[in-house]
Amino acid sequence: MRNYRHFGVMLDCSRNAVMSVGAVKKFIDYISLAGYDTLELYMEDVYEVKNEPYFGYMRGRYSIDELKSIDEYATAKGVKLIPAVQTLAHFTNLVKIEKYHGIVDVNDILLIDDDRTYDFIDNLFAALAGAFTSREVNIGMDEAHMVGLGKYLDLHGYTDRNELLLRHLKKVCGIAAKYGFTAHMWSDMFFRIANGGEYYGENPKLDAKSLSEMPDNVEPVYWDYYHTDEKNYDDMFAAHKKFNRNVWFAGGAWCWAGFAPFNGFTLKSMSAAMKSVAENDVKDVIITMWGDDGKECSFFSLLPSLFAVRRFADGCFDYDVIKADFKKTYGLNFDDFILLDTPNELPNPVGGIENPCKALLYSDPFMGFYDALIVKRRNAEYDKKAKNLKDAALRSGEFGYIFESLSALCSVLDIKYDLGMRVRRAYRDKDCAELGEIVEDMRVLSDRLNKFYTAFAKLWFTENKPFGFEVQEARLGGLMLRIRSCRERIENYIHGKIESVPELEEDILPYGAAGNIMNSSYRRLVSPDEI
Repeated sequence: MRNYRHFGVMLDCSRNAVMSVGAVKKFIDYISLAGYDTLELYMEDVYEVKNEPYFGYMRGRYSIDELKSIDEYATAKGVKLIPAVQTLAHFTNLVKIEKYHGIVDVNDILLIDDDRTYDFIDNLFAALAGAFTSREVNIGMDEAHMVGLGKYLDLHGYTDRNELLLRHLKKVCGIAAKYGFTAHMWSDMFFRIANGGEYYGENPKLDAKSLSEMPDNVEPVYWDYYHTDEKNYDDMFAAHKKFNRNVWFAGGAWCWAGFAPFNGFTLKSMSAAMKSVAENDVKDVIITMWGDDGKECSFFSLLPSLFAVRRFADGCFDYDVIKADFKKTYGLNFDDFILLDTPNELPNPVGGIENPCKALLYSDPFMGFYDALIVKRRNAEYDKKAKNLKDAALRSGEFGYIFESLSALCSVLDIKYDLGMRVRRAYRDKDCAELGEIVEDMRVLSDRLNKFYTAFAKLWFTENKPFGFEVQEARLGGLMLRIRSCRERIENYIHGKIESVPELEEDILPYGAAGNIMNSSYRRLVSPDEI
């Protein structure tokens, strides 16, 4: 077995869902049995900070006592708990609050060189120091694409952005050192600023001053969730060696593009990544689990991926061995958990990953952006998928609720996935008989949506704090109302009460790159208008 300094998982607890303390502890149980020794909690604004009452306000933030409880439990299980926070960008919710407007540069980015910014960051570190026994911290600083180009530009004029990033990093690392922390941070901004916004471009360059003047108490983290070719990883590790210090690697267990996981793509990308990690003698590995746009997917649905990746890291790529070990360790069937991917599987795959289970759930019946693609992707067999998941639920012990939720979703999609295409075709053919059948299907759909809501609510409250579920209720409730409204308008059209349905008069234009159904943004799925 290879020796690692850290081999861990990162849980995103900040994108609408805050995992409950009990669920985090259960997750620790499972990853520790798989051989993980580190857990990072990614918390943008969801932890208690003294003198910052609006930090995490109504967001389900962890109290200091809750974090201490998790920390104590993790330690007892042989798992190091490390805070992962933000110190530059990704303060999406914080910037909504007027109290913090003075320290915002642009979008969700803090204002560099403002004393108030560093007083705020000092408060953050004081909170972390009081909650965690570890003195390691992930300080974030990723994806600050517009740094220095908002209020900072207005106040100071244009400043070299490499210099700006470095200056901010020095101040943050100084505060970290004050509280005894050593730091690691996402590396992408060093590459993006120096390479026209690119992170994974060919032959990337790095700013010489940034390399020479980086503080001693910070290490870069190369993150990559996308590539399936070992060479891509090798090339990026070669680029990161220019930092002349220890480099971490962060891969991805895909759970952030809708309700269902992508175990299949995770395994494909991470098998290549772990081969490269071994070749490049990387000692620190974190598998990230993000919750973009609402965090609908259960983190536990990626257990087979997490288990397999840990075996990849030790050089075992034999799936028969991995599956047998998974069964022995957890008493669960590896292939059953792989079935959780199936809501996102369509005929004629276009490559990469797709998330039709979210895109087609929320796609509007009258103006569905992906309907033009679905024409070529028929026979999705969602009825069969629903049954298979229902059967697997009976074999999956305490995780049966995950299978029940996705089974209920597949029952919805059995009607919903091509509903817009059917409505438009029947309307344009003036086929009132077919429209009448669609009306009845929409009645059934409404009933199935209610059942899915109940199953999904069970999943949510089993794993998460209640905060954030109001967003899911608003989304699903809006869908239910829209289905009813569309059904009533079709009925009115059939009976001659209205002369037309204007939305159906417009053609659906091509949407999505290369025919790929990949869009996890709710607001971009439901309407072309800003919501």
